[in-house]
Amino acid sequence: MMVAGLNHIFNPRFYKSFIPKWLPLLTVNYVFGLLEFMIGFALLFPKYRTSSAMVLFGLMIFFLPFHLSDVFKDKPAIGSKLMAYIRLPLQFVLIWWAWYLIRVEIK
Repeated sequence: MMVAGLNHIFNPRFYKSFIPKWLPLLTVNYVFGLLEFMIGFALLFPKYRTSSAMVLFGLMIFFLPFHLSDVFKDKPAIGSKLMAYIRLPLQFVLIWWAWYLIRVEIK
């Protein structure tokens, strides 16, 4: 998560096609990059692991429709159909991972 967050900051052009045109591109990109970095950082500390995993879970659910719609586009935002097909199951893995962290930490 921390690497993904930093990628938003240092490679914002990669995310350009993911962000709807009616939103402020750089602002949205940097906000989500910072959020992803903060989630990843917080996951390192047991005290914050449950709450950060909950935020991660919500964020991955929020991103799911974007990755799902990318599969059906002629020109996917991620670059190619193959990458869109790979990215969609990865989204479910990230959702499961966040859910797993929540369940483990709550027990």
